Amino acid sequence: MKRYYYIYALLLSLLSACTNNGEKEAEMHLQRAESAFNSRNYNEAKLQIDTIRTLYPKAFDARKAAIKLMQQVDLKEQERSIVYLDSMMLIKQAQFDSIKGSFILEKDKEYQEVGNYLYPTQTIEKNGGRSFLRGQVSELGEMSITSIYCAGGAIHHSSVKVINGDLYAQTPNTKDSYETTIGGRHIEKADYKLGDDGGVIAFIVTNKANNLKLQFIGDKTYTTSMTNSDREAIYKLSELAKTLSSIEQIKKDKDEANLKIRFVKRKMEEQSSQK
Repeated sequence: MKRYYYIYALLLSLLSACTNNGEKEAEMHLQRAESAFNSRNYNEAKLQIDTIRTLYPKAFDARKAAIKLMQQVDLKEQERSIVYLDSMMLIKQAQFDSIKGSFILEKDKEYQEVGNYLYPTQTIEKNGGRSFLRGQVSELGEMSITSIYCAGGAIHHSSVKVINGDLYAQTPNTKDSYETTIGGRHIEKADYKLGDDGGVIAFIVTNKANNLKLQFIGDKTYTTSMTNSDREAIYKLSELAKTLSSIEQIKKDKDEANLKIRFVKRKMEEQSSQK
């Protein structure tokens, strides 16, 4: 019955809107919108304003007032968003401060605008001559992994596979790879960004407690084992990436909210100057 009553009431509203300018009815919705706004119930305020816009196209005075009220609603919502984002930033920044000491930031300030965090056990100085999978996270929270092969002759690898029993994850072939020779030793490196890594990072995180096999795939395949410290490093770096990427997202959301506030205030000033 309630559904039929609502449809009936809506039809009456539409009929009323068609037979007159609907100013009285629109004014009633405007009062509800103002009441909701004063109670900080911004969703209800927007609903009432949308009703005026939809049902009462000729109620010019009410529509004009509704537009001004909608600007106030938009302004308050964005201001509330900034308060929330500021509180979240404090939480995420505290999380970052509590864990950043566990990582090493490599950054050449002369050449790099953004540095990369490494796990201490995976720094270059500690891993000469070892074939392994290294993780890194940029200061902006972007995670990637690098497969480093130096086990003998060239295999020209462009993909890696991580295996746990019958389960595995494999990166797509990457174009971001290079080869060199240092001290007569052939070295190959290939980079894979999170999201373009075929789920390898997530697979390692999920199976960090298990013994995992690591395969370098190119013209030939080279197989080795992932050490416990390498699995732990990628897990820890993935947690760091989440925190840093959250901080970056909060910054972007806050910039967007401030941009909307400036836009709404400019529109309000323009309307005020036209009076």
